[in-house]
Amino acid sequence: MLAKTPPMGWNSWDCHGAGATEEIVKKNAEYMAKNLKQYGYEYVVVDIQWYQPTAKTHDYVPFADLCIDEYSRLQPAENKFPSAVGGKGFAPLAEYVHSLGLKFGIHIMRGIPRQAVHNNLKILGSGSTARQIAKTGSICVWNSDMYGVAPEKEGAKEYYDSIMKLYASWGVDFIKCDDICRELPHEESEMRMLCEAVKNCGRDIVLSLSPGPALIERAELYKQVCNMWRITDDFWDQWELLYNMFERCEKWATHCGAGHWGDADMLPVGAILQDYDESNRTKFSEEEQKTMMTLWCIFRSPLMIGAELTKLDGFTSELLTNRGILDMHKNARHSHQVWRKEIGGVEHILWAASCSEGGDYIAIFNAGEKDSDITTCLEDIEIYKNVNAQELWSGEEIIGAVQINTQIKAHGVKAYRITY
Repeated sequence: MLAKTPPMGWNSWDCHGAGATEEIVKKNAEYMAKNLKQYGYEYVVVDIQWYQPTAKTHDYVPFADLCIDEYSRLQPAENKFPSAVGGKGFAPLAEYVHSLGLKFGIHIMRGIPRQAVHNNLKILGSGSTARQIAKTGSICVWNSDMYGVAPEKEGAKEYYDSIMKLYASWGVDFIKCDDICRELPHEESEMRMLCEAVKNCGRDIVLSLSPGPALIERAELYKQVCNMWRITDDFWDQWELLYNMFERCEKWATHCGAGHWGDADMLPVGAILQDYDESNRTKFSEEEQKTMMTLWCIFRSPLMIGAELTKLDGFTSELLTNRGILDMHKNARHSHQVWRKEIGGVEHILWAASCSEGGDYIAIFNAGEKDSDITTCLEDIEIYKNVNAQELWSGEEIIGAVQINTQIKAHGVKAYRITY
């Protein structure tokens, strides 16, 4: 089984948009290998438009010329990824990432390049052409690179098989497929074809579907076809988006488990948005970052760091490597929201989970605009005896308690490992 626990790693989108380069990827991989690998972070993922030579920001150039081979398959732009020269693709970069003890991933868009369709290029292993398998009415509304593929057409399966075998030959370990996981029911057949191509490519590849919000009524489908799926649209450093994530996580919690995970999206922490001065660091407060990290970990979302790793400060490094919180991410089971209510004029949210190593976890969130004092009765999670507890962010110990009395800052959290 792939993705027995939620995948952890780094993705280039938040800090570099479509402008990631080989040098950037290598430097972040080196930092991860030295500072984060021992905590479970392992995937290094190159996000969108690695095949577009002029892409530099979070904006897309409509109908730009793309790097593509004779069989309609996108190739890394050599000006951004010079080791791809001579048709090597991402194989040299993947080999370098693997040499660091890490895994390599790429972003792709659903479908076949418009450029291949317009030029009527060949499909490897098929007598059909790109124009014959394209579903030209199935297009992405925010990126012009691709047309959909008509699964019923001869050559469609061969196209998806050919790109996945190419990625496997490069040494790709993780694929984030975009424009396939939202309110687009006509994409289900293409989703299934993608899944089969990944399974049959000859390499173990974790498959992630984007963007969200995914549809709860399709939860069983997602579990069949992929390892993780986005439960939200792009998540950025705004309290309103984090506040709304509580409802999303509550809805999806019962569908998360070994091999299939609801994805709350990347962690927009530290230095983001390319220019690394103070104005382009995360706008989340420290308390909000702890709330985000705690919710992602008790819910068990994949953890994909959005920061430029080489610019991490001390607080962000500690946030991402807190052993107790990461143990909760690995060991929490049956995670769920217990209640959400107003106490003393402040909204609080209680989550709980059992621990696979014994005991329980609870997280008490203050979703309000002022600091609050709160008493949490352990009877709320059906514990009827005295317990010991450790607060995972501060290390504070509580001995022989039947309730937890604490103060929580506005937009903050207290998370506890409970033992008996």
